[in-house]
Amino acid sequence: MDAPSTSELGTSDGNVPENAAPVDNSACTSSTTPISSKARHDERMKKLRELHMKRNEARNLNHKDVVEEDYRKKLPTNWEAKRERLEWKLNDAEKRKAAEEGGQDYDRLKVLEVSAAEASAQDVRHKRKKNPDMGFSTFEDSTIRQYNNLTKQIKPDMESYQQQKEELGERFYANANTILHGEHKDSPEAIEKLVADVRSQADKKSKYSRRRAFNAESEIDYINEKNMNFNRKLERFYGQYTSETKQNIERGTAV
Repeated sequence: MDAPSTSELGTSDGNVPENAAPVDNSACTSSTTPISSKARHDERMKKLRELHMKRNEARNLNHKDVVEEDYRKKLPTNWEAKRERLEWKLNDAEKRKAAEEGGQDYDRLKVLEVSAAEASAQDVRHKRKKNPDMGFSTFEDSTIRQYNNLTKQIKPDMESYQQQKEELGERFYANANTILHGEHKDSPEAIEKLVADVRSQADKKSKYSRRRAFNAESEIDYINEKNMNFNRKLERFYGQYTSETKQNIERGTAV
């Protein structure tokens, strides 16, 4: 068996001989460098794609918000209240149907779920819905009301009563055969009283104005009651011409 050489002995015990040739590691470094740069490039491209996706997502969300805001602006001012009212009606109809299918009285169940405070608030709202202006409801009610007011103003004149009783004698207690046409004469005081009453009715009629219920959902564009009435008159005469301009100002698209 041959003895090991000096170079083999030097390498086996960990000591590199002086005349040993240096090891070339360029092949190893050249093989790992392209791999690391490619990984960095792929990572950068991945981040770039993520940024593009986030930008597109933000753009779509902004466009969606703009469309929804424009849609809401075109809706009536009381749309939210109407929508809630419709949803409540649908929910109430479903509950009523379920109660009827179960053989229960829905109105009774509904009352049992209402608290005392809510019942009091509902009573106040119902009273507000009633017509506060009793100036006119039907012709029959108006006639009865006028008759009661006139009869309350009648004051009996006993002196005139006794005087007519003495003048007419037996004819004062008239029957079917008694003719009194043309014998009664009105006093000047009675005529003046009738004229004053007719004038007061005409004056009251000229000043009468139907009271309008306050709408909490209406747009507030006034600073006091006088300004509110003035704006209402302007809207009545010029609203059809200024509605588009007003909408453009609210949207910020006015020229």
